[in-house]
Amino acid sequence: MMKKTIPPMIVEANIVRFDEISLDSGARLAPVDVAYETYGVLNEARSNAILILHAFSGDAHAAGISAETGKPGWWDNMIGPGKAFDTNKYFVICGNVLGGCRGTTGPSSIDPATGCPYAMSFPVITISDMVRLQKKLIDHLGIERLLAVAGGSMGGMQALEWAVAYPESVVAALPIAATLRHSAQQIAFNEVGRQAIIADPDWNEGNYYGRKPPARGLAVARMVGHITYMSDDSMREKFGRRLRNKDHFGYDFDVDFEVESYLRYRGSEFVSRFDANSYLYITKAMDYFDLTSGHATAAAAFERTKARFLVISFSSDWLYPSYQSLEIVRALRSRNVDVAYCELPSNYGHDAFLVDVAEQTDLIRGFLASTFERL
Repeated sequence: MMKKTIPPMIVEANIVRFDEISLDSGARLAPVDVAYETYGVLNEARSNAILILHAFSGDAHAAGISAETGKPGWWDNMIGPGKAFDTNKYFVICGNVLGGCRGTTGPSSIDPATGCPYAMSFPVITISDMVRLQKKLIDHLGIERLLAVAGGSMGGMQALEWAVAYPESVVAALPIAATLRHSAQQIAFNEVGRQAIIADPDWNEGNYYGRKPPARGLAVARMVGHITYMSDDSMREKFGRRLRNKDHFGYDFDVDFEVESYLRYRGSEFVSRFDANSYLYITKAMDYFDLTSGHATAAAAFERTKARFLVISFSSDWLYPSYQSLEIVRALRSRNVDVAYCELPSNYGHDAFLVDVAEQTDLIRGFLASTFERL
């Protein structure tokens, strides 16, 4: 008997405009566009909506095949019919974050006051600003309460912020490979990336729109970042010390090793799809994030939280190590919050939440099903 082939979801991006948004810095943006995609069908009770929150370099195209580019979404292996976020059961939403460069207002957007791109006049933003804009989107869609908010890395930070800032609007939260706040090491890696961009003469104080972009600086920033997403084991398995299209060292500073070629490819590929100023603003927002700020303890941050939690980390993730997820779990348990935790074995490092999906799928599918049954 032939196996039935499920046709791919063809999806189109949507853009909604809001009059304004007030930011943590005291600044105000007006108007503000949000790019988003949806998958599945919202049920009559509007109780099956799940908000997917993307990581630093992601965007609204989380699943299916883009009608515009023909490319699959960044979490297509997790979102769709029969997958972890089953679109036969759930209505899944993903929006590009504030400060982004894929349809949502950011530094590359036109400032209506000048008719020119905002560039570095764009106000500094925070994770809570991103979530505040997402709340506007969810309200616009007529959804009073989300079944779940879920995301990895920076997406996990947003999931935590959602559960704390809007406790009445979230039934469940799934922070994956995330943290309550950045460590000094995490801030340090982001600062190296920012300085690589700023040091590029083509950056021109951020005023490069319509000119040559700071491609070299942005590529180096991505190369540094990509190293942190992998693990020693995965790099050894993927590259080792293999040479690239040669049998002997070139005794020059061109590419000798496979890993050098890979990083250069990753850097150049990133330049073609991401804005350097967005890199500066979004990484700064990640560094500013501290869910415990203004609270005596980490546990106190969750005092009003009503969501149940599934916290996932990965054994080889040294960028967002498991101790940071355990800190979230301890804080939740001290408040008697319903929380399940699992550290999954993986050799893929921080990227595991994107590529090592089999066990993630089983965990998330079961957690969402039990959450939906409790409604």
